[in-house]
Amino acid sequence: MHDINEAKKTSVVAGGAGFVGSHLCDALLAKGERVICIDSYRTGRAENIVALGNHPQFRMIEADICNIQAIDEHVGQIFNLACPASPPHYQADPVHTMMTCVQGTANLLSIAASHGASFVQASTSEIYGDPEEHPQREDYRGNVNCTGPRACYDEGKRAAEALCFDMLRSGKVDARVARIFNTYGPRMRPDDGRIISNLLVQALKGEALTIYGHGNQTRSFCYVKDLVAGLIGLMEVQPNPSLPVNLGNPGEFTINELADLVLDLTRSDSKIVYKPLPVDDPQRRRPDISRAQALLGWEPTIPLREGLRMTSEWFAYTLRGEQENLGPPLAFAQCLEKAAAEL
Repeated sequence: MHDINEAKKTSVVAGGAGFVGSHLCDALLAKGERVICIDSYRTGRAENIVALGNHPQFRMIEADICNIQAIDEHVGQIFNLACPASPPHYQADPVHTMMTCVQGTANLLSIAASHGASFVQASTSEIYGDPEEHPQREDYRGNVNCTGPRACYDEGKRAAEALCFDMLRSGKVDARVARIFNTYGPRMRPDDGRIISNLLVQALKGEALTIYGHGNQTRSFCYVKDLVAGLIGLMEVQPNPSLPVNLGNPGEFTINELADLVLDLTRSDSKIVYKPLPVDDPQRRRPDISRAQALLGWEPTIPLREGLRMTSEWFAYTLRGEQENLGPPLAFAQCLEKAAAEL
């Protein structure tokens, strides 16, 4: 058991073996904190945290947050990132996705209350649905199809936000909510179905690039290092903002522009194939980050081209490693992160 005086330096990262969660674990350990990672490995991957296995300040708990009821050491902070975040993954088991957002978040909030821990909920730009307001401000209430195939995630995250603010208003938990926009970087799963991983992997393999719809829909892409800084900033800011905070890059690109940039960076001669747009796929997405700038002093620093270059190198190494048995790509990703830190 760890001394109660260490509690404020101990952070729980639920979903810590995932893409964003593993980078958050790295950043917290680099700050000298103790980190307890909770992950069920449904979409998280052990290789994302393999280098942390022998770290004296790191502990792994393999568990589903829908089932976890307690943590047997004192903690001061809980980051809840535990939920599949790409449509193919969260639609694969929609009931579990919804329950992860609702029951899982409720469980972690209860743990936070018992420890007096601060809490950051990783919400999503998906709560805005296919927005009729552009760019999206936090006071926009969204345009969500509550019975569609994306509802398990969209409505699940909206419910999780409601739980957080109810616990905050009741004085039980110091809860904060981050609405995360499209994020990318090393450790993305090649098969996660997100647009950047799809296009990069297809280009690197020499396959046709798949674009859904006409490619004129827009997204705003935030490099993972920038996002993690925002999450930590939201956890640490005082007083509690008591409002949701958008975290994303306000740079807006069409999917066609993204595909052209991918082809240029990878020097690929892949063709582009257009397929029907999925149901309820948003047409435009761009965060208004005025609140994050004012409250956290936060804004992204890594341009899309530079972030894509590092992500492309990650995927190239990963794909080559599958063929040549190069070993876990984690050390390579850390080299990329060091390069990013020097930008």
